[in-house]
Amino acid sequence: MKTRLLHIALFVLLCVNNIFAQDVTTVRANNTDISDNLDLRAVATIFGESSDLEDFERRLNDPDLQISNLDLNGDNYVDYIRVIEATQSNTHLIILQSVLGPDTYQDIATVEVERSGNDVQVQVVGDVYMYGSNYIYEPVYVTRPVIFDVFWAISYRPYYSPWYWGYYPTYYSYWAPYPVYRYRNHVHVYVNVNNTCNYVTTRRSSRAVSMHSARRSNGYERMHPDRSFATRTNSTNRYALEQSRENVRVERSSTASRNSYNSSSRSTADYSRGRSINSSRTDNNGNVRTTTPSRSSAISSSSRDNNQGTVRSRGNSNVVRSNPSTNNSRSYDATPSRSSSPTVRTEPSRNSSPSVRSSSPSRSSSPSIRSTPSSSRSSSPSMRSSSPSRNSSPAPSRSSNGRNSRG
Repeated sequence: MKTRLLHIALFVLLCVNNIFAQDVTTVRANNTDISDNLDLRAVATIFGESSDLEDFERRLNDPDLQISNLDLNGDNYVDYIRVIEATQSNTHLIILQSVLGPDTYQDIATVEVERSGNDVQVQVVGDVYMYGSNYIYEPVYVTRPVIFDVFWAISYRPYYSPWYWGYYPTYYSYWAPYPVYRYRNHVHVYVNVNNTCNYVTTRRSSRAVSMHSARRSNGYERMHPDRSFATRTNSTNRYALEQSRENVRVERSSTASRNSYNSSSRSTADYSRGRSINSSRTDNNGNVRTTTPSRSSAISSSSRDNNQGTVRSRGNSNVVRSNPSTNNSRSYDATPSRSSSPTVRTEPSRNSSPSVRSSSPSRSSSPSIRSTPSSSRSSSPSMRSSSPSRNSSPAPSRSSNGRNSRG
């Protein structure tokens, strides 16, 4: 017997666990991409804050700022990013290259600066292999960057980084890359919110495009031709990838909220359904008030053994309130009555027999009963006991055997 009860308990516990497991929504983190490790909006910010391209390269590789989180060669150290420049007329092409090994470089992004009169346009373009096609940001700076005045100085010479694999500046030191979620929180601080960074899909300078095609380095792409952005993801570029991630995140959050709300509603409903209230209260006047919730609309009936009390019924709440009697002995029965028997009304007899007046109310086993419709909405009538009649002639008693007169 004990073994059987144990098996039943285990079965019930398993069923309950399965029911609650259906309300749990598991949200998994999106797959990361190598393009997550260098935010081009942060690159645009520090470019506008740099005094020249040497200062720009220093900011990119500063171990205190840690703007980059790229580790393409997989040596567990963030790659050094070197900066080289090419100029033609009023166009400046700045190329950012990741140093992966001896004479091995991979283009990460380009900063294209072109002047037309006094107007200077800047575009930060992600490399196609790294960020997909046409991933472009146009920064609009609050104040004119100092570096613009340097570019068009008479004695200006294009910058070419002197650093390479194994030979780095003294301020540079290795550091391990962050997890992507930590890097996002970290680099967000270095994006200047006062500037405006507009996403566009068209490169303004055709001259910069031709200049870059002649100078592009793709050492990592040659080693891993099957890891291009189009192959790594199902999106056209990084901007489309970010939008799809945001949509998935919002959808999962909405689904989790709905499941949580439905689970909470079901729990509340089950709790309310299982509650039962059966209370009796007595006020200062001695009135007894009993409340019993029920799904039935039946009306409680009560019988009293004296003729001084009254009984009232209140609608669907099935509340029966009885007023105190002058007699200390009283009985109360709140059993719902669903009887559909016809109403019986007993009238006192009128005959010429001499009247007999009793000094006390009759307490016969079959008192006269007067039924009146209740104010309740129930289909069952309420039974109300009335006091015995005091007439000139006694009320006849009705029994199942016949009619007998009482003197």
